[in-house]
Amino acid sequence: MTRRKTAPSALRDFLESESAGGMLLIAAAALAMIIANSALGASYAHAMHAVTGPVLSDKLGPMTVHLWINDGLMAIFFLLVGLEIKREFVDGRLASWDRRRLPFIAAAAGMAVPAALYMVFAGSTPGLAQGWAIPAATDIAFAIGVLALLGRRAPTSLKLFLVTVAIVDDMGAVAIIALFYTAKIDLVALAAATAVLGIMFALNRYGVKRLAVYLLLFVVLWYAMLLSGVHATIAGVLAAMAVPFEPSPGTPDSATSPLHRLEHGLHPWVAFAIVPLFGFANAGVDISGLTAEQILAPLPLGIAAGLFLGKQIGIFGAVWLAVKLGIAGRLRGATWLQVYGVSLLCGIGFTMSLFIGGLAFPGNPLLIEEAKIGILMGSLVAALTGFAILRFAPLHPQHSEVEARSEAEIDKDGDVVDTCEPEGTPA
Repeated sequence: MTRRKTAPSALRDFLESESAGGMLLIAAAALAMIIANSALGASYAHAMHAVTGPVLSDKLGPMTVHLWINDGLMAIFFLLVGLEIKREFVDGRLASWDRRRLPFIAAAAGMAVPAALYMVFAGSTPGLAQGWAIPAATDIAFAIGVLALLGRRAPTSLKLFLVTVAIVDDMGAVAIIALFYTAKIDLVALAAATAVLGIMFALNRYGVKRLAVYLLLFVVLWYAMLLSGVHATIAGVLAAMAVPFEPSPGTPDSATSPLHRLEHGLHPWVAFAIVPLFGFANAGVDISGLTAEQILAPLPLGIAAGLFLGKQIGIFGAVWLAVKLGIAGRLRGATWLQVYGVSLLCGIGFTMSLFIGGLAFPGNPLLIEEAKIGILMGSLVAALTGFAILRFAPLHPQHSEVEARSEAEIDKDGDVVDTCEPEGTPA
C-alpha cells in the first residue's frame, strides 16, 4: 500500500518564500543603488525610461519600462495581495474577530502615527501635504527577509504578527490609493470596469472555476481601470475578490480551490521576479552629490521620521496598550523588547512606500527623488535598528518550549495558529 505524502504547510511555505524573496529584494535594491551611483548611472536611468510600447492612456503617454513595471507588473503584485487578504479573512489568521483585533489595532496606529509625524515635519511646506501616506506602509517581504536573518532567535509569534499586521496594512494602503491618489475619473471607463467586475462575480456565483477565464477578464479590468483614472493596480485587488475560493480551515490549502492554486502559482513570480524588479527600477537614487541640507529637507525628513519613529511609536504603543487594557493577549513566547524590535521592522516601508511616493508627486521627478531618499533612510535605519535589537534581545524564558509547540501547530494545521496568549495573561 502506498503511503500518502503529507501535504506541506501553506503557512510555512509562505514564510519561507517571503524570507527568500525579501533577501532578493534587498539585493536588488542595493544593486540599483550601486549602479545609479556608478559610471552606469546615466544608462540605468535611460533604460528605465526607454519607450517600449504604445500609448495605452493619454494620462500616462507612451509606455516605458518604468511604467510597465509600476502600472503593469505591480497589478499582478496587487492581485496576489488581494488573494492573500481574501484567504486570510475567510479561513486564515484573520478569520475571526479574536484573531483580527490585535493586528487591526496595531496596523491602524502604525499608519496613523507615521502620517501625523510626516505632517508635522513636511505638511506645512507648500506642495508636500499629499505625501502623508508614504510612511504609512510596511514592506512585508523586506521585513520578513530581515527576520529570516535571525533564524530561530525570532519567535514564530513575531513572524506571524508581522505578517498579519502587514496584510492589514496592505488593505489600508490599497484603500488610500483608491481614495486619495485617483486622478480625474472617466465615468465611461469606470462603468466598463464595473461591468467587467460584475461579470467576474457572476461567473463565480454560477460555479465557473477555470482560472484562465478570470485572468483574461483581469487583463480587461486592468485596462479599463487604467483608462478610468483610478490607479490600474487596484484592478488586482478587485479581481482577487472575484476568484472562487474553497475554504480549508485548519488544513493545508485545497488542491481544487482556484484561489489557492492561483496564489501558489503567482507567489514565486511575485516574490522572486516582480517585487525585486520593482525594487531595482525604483531604488536607484544618485546620492553622490547629496548634502546634509538635502537630507534634512522637509520631505525626506518627514518620510524618514514617519517610518522610523512613527511606526515604532504607533505599533508598539498600540500593542502595549491593548495588552494592558485587556483587549488582547501578549504575543506568545516573545518578550516586550522583541515586540519593540519587530515594531521597528514595520518601519521598512520600501516597496509600498516607493509606490505611493510615485503617486503622490506625479510629474515631479525632483520630489519623487527626495521621497526615495527619505524612504531609503527611514527603511534602512528601521531595518538595522530592529535587527540589532532582535539579535541581542534576551530570549523569552520559555522560548524553546513555545517554538516547538508553534512549529508543530503550523505543520498540523496549515494556516491557523494562535499567536497570542489568552487575554488577561499577566504582563
